[in-house]
Amino acid sequence: MNLFCKLSVATLFCSALSLQTSVVNAQENNLNVIQKQWAHVNYQLEDDAQLDAYKALIKDTEAFKAAEPNNADALIWYGIVQSSYAGAKGGLGALKHAENAKDAFEQALKINPNALSGSAYTSLGTLFHKVPGWPIGFGDDDKAGELLQKALELNPQGIDPNYFYGEYLYDERKYKQAKLYLERAKQAPARPMRPVADEFRHHEIDMLMAKVDKKLNKKKR
Repeated sequence: MNLFCKLSVATLFCSALSLQTSVVNAQENNLNVIQKQWAHVNYQLEDDAQLDAYKALIKDTEAFKAAEPNNADALIWYGIVQSSYAGAKGGLGALKHAENAKDAFEQALKINPNALSGSAYTSLGTLFHKVPGWPIGFGDDDKAGELLQKALELNPQGIDPNYFYGEYLYDERKYKQAKLYLERAKQAPARPMRPVADEFRHHEIDMLMAKVDKKLNKKKR
């Protein structure tokens, strides 16, 4: 291979690598923006302002998903926003958004079950736990428990899988076990890119821990 060819190959390789890096950076930027916006909408807005902001964020995640149809991260966050909107909206009208979330999480698991440290398992498990069961919805506590345990296998120290499994155990009246996972959630490493989400998640952990302690103290009497 002559020098010109060597230079051409090197140039093509560098160009391809630069393009790939740019694409990855763009994906990460989209993800960071959506995560920060979700934390603001979910924790810092209320009532109609929150619902309207969720509608706008749904459009953003739909665009992210459409641009990256094989990106499990995009599908996971589309599902998180849909499920969060369903929780805020409530009522039977929210069920279609819960179903949209379920489809997105299941698709993400097919593409990459390890994406975002197993967040699709955490989110899907929580969804199965929160949604009413048959004949109204697709809720299934047994399935929820299996999915949340799978999430913990992939991310045993994570704040979200420990918190949501603790919440699940509390609802199942397994208070001692719930406290164990909530304590693990409190000790979870901070997420530098998600300070607002971490701050409010710790508030949720503390509130649920107080409920757990109340139940445990009542049993001692």
